[in-house]
Amino acid sequence: MALVLTEFTRNKGNLIYLAHRLEYSAAISWKKYKVGEIRDDQIGDSLIKNLFQDKLTTYMHWKQGEEMASTIAGKEGTLLVRKIPLPRPTEVFVGDVVILKDPEHANDYLVRRLAAVEGYQMVSKDNNDKPFVLKKDQCWVLADNKSLSAQSSQREARDSRTFGPVTMANIIGRVIYCLCSSADHGPVQNSRFGMRDDSPVLAVELDVDEMAKVTKI
Repeated sequence: MALVLTEFTRNKGNLIYLAHRLEYSAAISWKKYKVGEIRDDQIGDSLIKNLFQDKLTTYMHWKQGEEMASTIAGKEGTLLVRKIPLPRPTEVFVGDVVILKDPEHANDYLVRRLAAVEGYQMVSKDNNDKPFVLKKDQCWVLADNKSLSAQSSQREARDSRTFGPVTMANIIGRVIYCLCSSADHGPVQNSRFGMRDDSPVLAVELDVDEMAKVTKI
């Protein structure tokens, strides 16, 4: 009975992974169509190509200081990022660690935790700041390191407390695994919804040995 349950769980996980691949393929094809990269008659080919050739994850080298300690420890390492072509509140969730385009430096990226999405009321600890509600497609991201302060000139946290709300379109993926060394690696703590969705992806696409080669340890 235990073997049957194990096989059922494995098969179910594979089916969920395939469903995620199909969803990703449809999203990336739609995104390309909307920006004019492909025509109507090319959508089918794009769906098939992305479904069978593209992975759901990518590697990104991390070397961005201490803003995300202790979630992402160490000065540098390799992150396994699940790509999210159409970032929406139904695809990326409050509590997730995300990679996003730096709103102040177009060619750079940031790793921050998603703290709020459209419809959330934001209330500052500073009584001089008026409360406001995040508009459609806006989000609020924060650094994890509580020892950094947005008001400190020497140890400043670059997040929404300094640059304000960012658009959801800036998010390119969710960080699901971090490797700093052969002895220091593991899954990243995201929202329970994100970790549930990413579990079958990790089971298929996580390769710690390959990540170690990318990190050059």
